[in-house]
Amino acid sequence: MTEFEESTGNVYADLGRKDAAEMLVKAQLATKIGEIIKARKWTQQKAADVLGLTQPKLSKMLRGQFRGISETKMLDCLARLGRNVQIVIGPARRSVATGHVAVVFAASTAPKGESGYTPRI
Repeated sequence: MTEFEESTGNVYADLGRKDAAEMLVKAQLATKIGEIIKARKWTQQKAADVLGLTQPKLSKMLRGQFRGISETKMLDCLARLGRNVQIVIGPARRSVATGHVAVVFAASTAPKGESGYTPRI
């Protein structure tokens, strides 16, 4: 019989990566960037020009190789794609435990084929 281990919801944490939270955020941002580019039917070169990246760097990011691309740059890419980006800092908690970082996508009011975007980090 095959044994299964339930995921934490973060594949990077499941693989034991020390930077799992950061990698998950980058993966979510890169996925959204890719969705917007696809919905607009842009070539990678057209998208790279708009985003201020080289086409090879954009290609790597869209394939999950986002080392060397900061979360800040990814948020800038989303803004260049016409998305409003908000960073919301929650209130202090009673617990002294470490807080968490999450990407939250707002309800869509975007044109058909594109989804609205508001990350909350």
